[in-house]
Amino acid sequence: MTTRTPDTGDMLCFALYSASHAMTRLYRPLLAPLGLTYPQYLVLVSLWAQDGRSVRELGEELALESNTLTPLLKRMEESGLITRARSSEDERVVQVSLTEKGSALRSEAEKVTACVFEASGLSLDELGRLRNEVRALRDRIAALV
Repeated sequence: MTTRTPDTGDMLCFALYSASHAMTRLYRPLLAPLGLTYPQYLVLVSLWAQDGRSVRELGEELALESNTLTPLLKRMEESGLITRARSSEDERVVQVSLTEKGSALRSEAEKVTACVFEASGLSLDELGRLRNEVRALRDRIAALV
């Protein structure tokens, strides 16, 4: 019995990879007028949900390593979107907080979310189900590695 080597069109991993790539390409022109990259946008979304997070918390939520997150946060601080400060309770912990400028971008970003929703062509229920299925897959895989 012979087995066929799958081509990329048959592979779930490639479908997820290419969908992620397409999503990032969709966001790029929507975020450009705001002066944001997609990772910067994700940091802001996280801080809009809960301001004053530690770098470690942000890294865990966004699945970003410190060596990727730290330069990203530094650029955001230089742009006036966030501040970084050592915790008064533990100097090893760096807290990240929104500035007024970073908070003000939230209303503009809501327009981005609406554009992405429209571009998906899916209903809210369909998007929710898809998100939940992808998260469940991620969690199952993460438990193995």
